[in-house]
This record gives sequence, structure tokens and C-alpha cells, in this order.
Amino acid sequence: MERDEDNLLEDGNGIAVVESSKPIQSNDNSEPQLHGGDAEEASCLSTTLFLDHVGQVILTFNSDGLSWEKLHHSSFNLDESICLGRKVAPKAATKIKFSDVYAVEFIDYGLVHEPTLLNGGRSLLGNDHEMYRFMVHGFQRSKTQSSLWVLAVYTFCHKDLQTCQMWVDRINVSLNLELGRPRNLLVFVHPRSGKGSGCRTWETVEPIFSRAKVKTKVIVTQRAGQALHVMTSTSNKELYSYDGVVAVGGDGFFNEILNGFLSSRHKAPYPPSPSDITCPVDGNSSFVIHHGSSETVAETASYQNEDQSPLLSGARQQNGSGFSNSRTEDGSCNTDQDCDSFAKDRFRFGIIPAGSTDAIVMCTTGARDPITSALHIVLGNRVGLDIAQVVRWKTTPESKVEPYVRYAASFAGYGFYGDVITESEKFRWMGPKRYDYAGTKVFLKHRSYEAEVAYIEVKSEEKNSTLERGRLSGRVRPLRSSNKSERVICRVNCTVCNKKADEVSMGSPRSVPYPPPEETRWLRSKGRYISIGAAIISCRNEKAPDGLVADAHLSDGFLHLILIKDCPHALYLWHLTQLARRGGSPLNFKFVEHHKTTAFMFTSYGTESIWNMDGEPFQAHQLSAQVFRGLVSLFASGPEV
Repeated sequence: MERDEDNLLEDGNGIAVVESSKPIQSNDNSEPQLHGGDAEEASCLSTTLFLDHVGQVILTFNSDGLSWEKLHHSSFNLDESICLGRKVAPKAATKIKFSDVYAVEFIDYGLVHEPTLLNGGRSLLGNDHEMYRFMVHGFQRSKTQSSLWVLAVYTFCHKDLQTCQMWVDRINVSLNLELGRPRNLLVFVHPRSGKGSGCRTWETVEPIFSRAKVKTKVIVTQRAGQALHVMTSTSNKELYSYDGVVAVGGDGFFNEILNGFLSSRHKAPYPPSPSDITCPVDGNSSFVIHHGSSETVAETASYQNEDQSPLLSGARQQNGSGFSNSRTEDGSCNTDQDCDSFAKDRFRFGIIPAGSTDAIVMCTTGARDPITSALHIVLGNRVGLDIAQVVRWKTTPESKVEPYVRYAASFAGYGFYGDVITESEKFRWMGPKRYDYAGTKVFLKHRSYEAEVAYIEVKSEEKNSTLERGRLSGRVRPLRSSNKSERVICRVNCTVCNKKADEVSMGSPRSVPYPPPEETRWLRSKGRYISIGAAIISCRNEKAPDGLVADAHLSDGFLHLILIKDCPHALYLWHLTQLARRGGSPLNFKFVEHHKTTAFMFTSYGTESIWNMDGEPFQAHQLSAQVFRGLVSLFASGPEV
């Protein structure tokens, strides 16, 4: 939206009001006029109105939005709305697109405020006057951060009631033509999220939904796991009566809702388990899993209660490697029943940040701001989001193999990350500061853990030649991060995320995590690690402005495996300081391995840590993970440049 930066005002509620200083020649009267000969399209409907805090303007209705131009004169007659002053050279019009407008409302008869006139100029109205008014609600991008959206309201006024009502009706017709905007949402509010501000955050943004005429059913959770239970137990018929689900809370709260949604609706085969590996376990190596050659993995397990039920339901025919035969080579379904019935085009998730980190919101909107997120939701923006399916095979070394499935949307981390989440649980009363305190304690202990990690070798244009040279020489070397100038950062209308499945190179994921070749090559690394991380998105946050992996994407079908080998205390501190710097290089260390992959396996040895799954603790001795490209959609558009 174009505007005069010097004429941005704020009213007492902190709402931006945009002045316009863009004069053109006035109409001869105040009645609506159509120009161009086609009244049905109303592509150039113009009326002379008064813009609150600005003055007399000509408001024009265009095919894609509204534009207005201010009339400069020494005096005028309100009833006739004609210009009696000297002619002033016109400037560019001020405008707003319908795609940036979320509501218009008639606000009846009331006071109109004049602009402040400089140099002793005479008031156009003499004193504040009363007229019929209607308000157009939209947003502006912040001057300092384009991803931060600021509420903007434009109040137009006229003496004639019918003129105002006509404009409201016309604008509403255009807003109703905007595709993808929600009309009915299920909202979960976590009252104790972050600093305990969940309810206050919802009260702040609720008027935006009311103005946009979005119906909301609000559930304020009273106990842990309540949102998961509601999402799991709600029938598809009831759930799909909503256009989406909104979480007011942090990453962990969204993870709970996501798992409740996918628990009975996402049908997919398990990835291979670590027990499928039959080659020697000493050192680093590579191995091949032939499709159809390994033993079938157990599919179901009994659980004590509904909240712990496996997130895969129903018996499904699988081939020997545990991969479903229900899809063709291009990823399409053989039968309607096998397709992901929950993946409806209109159904989306929204997150209004009220947590301690809010990494998912930072990556999908570019701003950790409840108003910005609410605007993305009511405007119906959409972005795909990769989801990792994580299968825990064994909880402890002594336990039986009982597969249990969880889903992660941003990050899964072991070692340092798991120790921090465990330690922070002891200090919940500290709020978000508990992570700084717990992180410092864990850093000073400087623990490392023995583990083995195997991951799929990816052959794509993104693969660094260093890894290929390492494999040919019989040794796996880390994939170093690419040169900063070569990074493709995920932004609005990202070309990487929007690339179609048939355009993705061999070895890259499509609609299912594994491509259809006869064999899949896995690479393996074993040793002592301070941390093992799997970043599905960049995980930007206030502590790590570029995230764990700056060029990770929202919907490219990859996760980034980051292995931090045991190293001296000082070097690990250097790595952490690079994470905390904008433009830092946390992956360019010899003790850091970075692998871009579609799936990995994990087995721990000796003393164990736990996993941090989107901010929630998750204990696992053995697990496997695979990524599903764009499995869900969010009310967002990606961060702006």
C-alpha cells in the first residue's frame, strides 16, 4: 500500500490513521459517479467524501481496491462538495487493495475531526462537525520491519446516509470475493503459555475477528493434554465445519493440537527402524536398504488410554520395507480411501504467538506479533508446512519394541536441547527466563552422549560436493553450509517451496517421504555428541535471529540434521555465540556435521538424554523420523524481505 510516510498518525488506541495529501480536481457534486461507461463493473465509482483527520477527498472504487485524492482549497461547501479554491497540481493517489482490507463497517452519525492546519490556516469546517461515517479496516507494513503489520483504519464521512451505506455494500461485495478467507474457526487458548498471557493475547486480537465477521468457538484449556484430547475425539464432520484451528500459545501448544489432529487422520507407513540395520556398527559407514528385502515392521500396538493411542490407525498393506503400496510413482493415490482425507484445501492452522520462543510464527510470518498473525488469519493467507513423523521404537534399552508416533513441525533435538527442556521444567515459575537459566546450567555441565545416527543420502543440486568426496574416499564428512551469498532464504512466494513435485530432483521428497527407486542408500555416523538436532524449518527466534539453519525452507520436504560432536568447552561456546549472531556461521566448524535429508534413524548407548520435540520432552532410546512435504497448511504467507 502506497502512502505518505510523513502523514502517518496514531489515534488514542494506537491504531494507525493514514493521511492523504493527494489533490485532484473535484466532482461537481457529492453523488456517486461512474466513469468509463460500464456501471456493472463499477471499476471507477467516485464520490467526494470527507476523510477523518485528513479533509475532503475523492474516493474511487477500483477493480482491485480503493484510492483517494485530497482536495486542496481555501474553502468549500459541504453540501455541494465543490472546490472553490485555487487549482493545485495533483499528486499520486493514496490507495489500499481489497486483499489488504479485512473489514468495513458503518458506524452511524458522529463527530468528524479536521486535520491540524499549519501557518494559521482557516478550518474547512469551522469546528468539528457531525456526519454519517463508515470505517475501512486494513493494515500497513511497519517502516522498520516489513513483516510487522500495523492496524490501519480509514474513516470516511458524508452528510447522506445512503451514500455511506452504498459504499459499505460495494466494499463488502468485493471482500466476499476474496478467496480463502475463513468464516468459522475453532480457537484454543493456553492461559499459562509464555508469561501467562494467553487470555490477554486473545482479548487483544479478538476484535479483529469480530470486525471481519469470523465466527469463533473459543476453548480456554484447563489442563495439559486437553487440546489434544478435543482434537482427537472430535469427529471429522464437526471438525470440517470449521475453516481451521487457531492456537493462542507457543510452539509446544501448537504441537499438541497438531498431534491431536493427525492422530487418527494421517495414514502413512512407518520409516525403517534402527533394527533393520544389519551391517557392522563400528565407525562411520554406508548401507543400503532394498525395498521389499527387509522384515515387515510391526504396525500396531496396544496403549493404556486414548491420549497415548498410536497416531496411525487401521491395518494397511505394506511391502517388506514398511512402505505403503497405496501410492503410484508420482505420489498419487490408487484409491480414494488411501488418500489423506484430512488434507482439504480450505482447512488450515493458525498460531497467535503467546509462548516463550514462538519459532514457528517467526518463520511463517516473519514477526513475533499477535496482531500480525491475526491479520494473516482473517485475510486467509496460506503457506504449506513440512511435518516430521517421529516413531519411537523403544523407550529404554530394556523395553519392548512398541512403536509410538509423534509429529513435529519445527525441531527435534537430543542431548543439550533435551537437557535444557528437562532442567527448565523445574523452573516453570520463572516464565521464559527459565530457558536462559536452564541453558546456562546445562552448558556448564558440558555433557556428551554416545549415539548412532543413520540418514538417507540425498542426491540433489543442494548437495555439497564435500560430502560426495568424503563418501568416495570411504569416510563420511560433514556437509558444510553453503556460502552465504548462495543461500536461498525462504520468503513470501518462495520458489523452492512452490516447486512442483515433478520438478524436484531425484532423491528429493514428493508427496510421500521416499522416492520410488529400487534401493535407498543410508549414511551413518556413530560417536559422542553434545547434541543432535533435526530442524524442519529454520527455527528463527529472538535468541537465534537466523535460526539453526538460515536457508531451511517451510515446505521443501527436507529436514536438516545437525550433529555436534564432543568438543572442548570453548569451541562449543563459540558455536553458540555464532548461533546468537545475525549473519553468523554456526555450522562452519569441524566438530559440526550438517546433513540435508528426508529421514533419519537414532539409537542411544550408555547414559541417555531425552528428546526435545517442539519444546516438549520426549523420551526415546530408538527412533526414526521422516518428513512429509507440505503436510499441513498455515494461515501465513512466509516472512517478507
